Amino acid sequence: MLKSLRLLVALLLTVTLAGALSACGSSSKSSSSTVTNLMGTAPDYLDPGLGYTTQAAEADWIAYTGLLTYAHANGEAGTKLIPGVAQTLPTISSDGKTYTFTLRKGLIYSNGAPVKASDFAYSIQRSIKLNWGGKSFFTENIAGAEAFDKGTAKSISGIKAEDTTGKITIELLAPYGAFANVLAFPAAALVPTGTAISNLSNNLPPGVGPYEITNVVPNQSFSVVKSPNWSKDKIPGIPAGHVNVDVKIVSNTQSEAQQVLNNSADAFDWADTLPAALLPQIQSQASARYSKNPTVSTFYFFLNTKVAPFNNQQVREAVMYALDRRALSRLDSGFQTPACFFLPVGMIGHPRGACPFGDPNAAPNLAKAKELIQKSGLAGASVTVWGETRQPRREYVDYFASVLNSIGLKATEKIIADATYFPTVGNLKLNPQAGFADWNQDFPNPSDFYLLLNAKSIQETNNQNFSLVADPHIQSELAVLDKVPSTNLQSVAKRWEALDEYVAKKAYVAVFGYEEVPKFFSQRLNFGTAIFHPVYGNDWTSWQLK
Repeated sequence: MLKSLRLLVALLLTVTLAGALSACGSSSKSSSSTVTNLMGTAPDYLDPGLGYTTQAAEADWIAYTGLLTYAHANGEAGTKLIPGVAQTLPTISSDGKTYTFTLRKGLIYSNGAPVKASDFAYSIQRSIKLNWGGKSFFTENIAGAEAFDKGTAKSISGIKAEDTTGKITIELLAPYGAFANVLAFPAAALVPTGTAISNLSNNLPPGVGPYEITNVVPNQSFSVVKSPNWSKDKIPGIPAGHVNVDVKIVSNTQSEAQQVLNNSADAFDWADTLPAALLPQIQSQASARYSKNPTVSTFYFFLNTKVAPFNNQQVREAVMYALDRRALSRLDSGFQTPACFFLPVGMIGHPRGACPFGDPNAAPNLAKAKELIQKSGLAGASVTVWGETRQPRREYVDYFASVLNSIGLKATEKIIADATYFPTVGNLKLNPQAGFADWNQDFPNPSDFYLLLNAKSIQETNNQNFSLVADPHIQSELAVLDKVPSTNLQSVAKRWEALDEYVAKKAYVAVFGYEEVPKFFSQRLNFGTAIFHPVYGNDWTSWQLK
């Protein structure tokens, strides 16, 4: 996701554009049935073939439906896979390598065009060619996908689609236990064959879903409106929705929270941090429309293991000893639990033992950190720390840079616009040394988090393995663990724990917290019926006016 990181997903905001651009098939909307959702950060891309942030996924999953999707429900029930544009869940061969689906009959896109089985093959090819950040889920698993990505094949040999029968067959190179979850990504959702293989975030392609995304003004706003061509009677389990949603980008979270508190806007985005100064007022005056919700997420600083000084393990260990995770939690208004393991609480494989660098809830060991820097021979090494502009992410980076300076390194900051941050640090040509990152679960399987540490996921653009980790032990373990079906994860939970303990000791990433997030609405919205989804956060299909 949504990758805060999450997950999950898409608006390219380096483009300056005056006026609103509408996607095909846009529907009219009544102001009386429209609510306003404020986001502190715009999606990285709204194009489903590119988007990979929580803000992108939040909009895309109700506009672009794949063969499979998730139940619209709170808590664990929301992690259940249900058929999307496929008639049923897949038939899987006994060797776990062949997935067979049949497309539902009579489906149409938001522009009224018919949906064809061959559109699935085209949509996967499109996401690969666009260099979607999770494309390794396709290229490393689907037979022929890597050859297509490299340009040595004109199509993906492992995908067969019959338009006359609606039958879709996917052949894998080897069993991959979370492959059904991969098919629920918006990046695997169907768009019409022939859709341009370019970033269409400002003028989106048609999709299959109860909503469509329109009126995109880069870095300012977009609308998510009920689709006039939604095949609601043909896809059970996906609600038609009640209201349209106007999304406005408000980079100042103080203003964002104040507007919702004063009922001049309707929703504070769940991926944003409520300012500490306003929190007591919200808790006392708006308690009936506010709650804290746990997420399966990890906040961390990436450390580029390919360049100095973080190619030296002693330097990475020094960082782990030096971080005061309690201070970082305070910057997050107390919404973070101090932590040091990569797999978070709530994810199978989360280690239950002690952190190898001391209790995350205790004071840091600065003396040990300084000693390790001196032993490394890299004292005084220059480090550029990358970060976003919005609070408290800018403050995280300010703190991190000060810590690096205090232990003997020479840190400076490079702060860039929120909307372009992750695509920028994911560009290998820039080779960033260190910076802020986070990840919210895309699906309830530890292999989702290990995309960020998998050598096979490193790519030239939209890279997610920011630390450029390429560890043979991790690769050998993933070769075994990734094959285990999601239904059997408990059988390998201890092995996942051992791998995550190994990663912690290697200090490839400087984990500092697991996140709780706010559900905070105006008085106009029915708080009790609104779903907080475990993958996508606020489920806009569940929003209703009182």
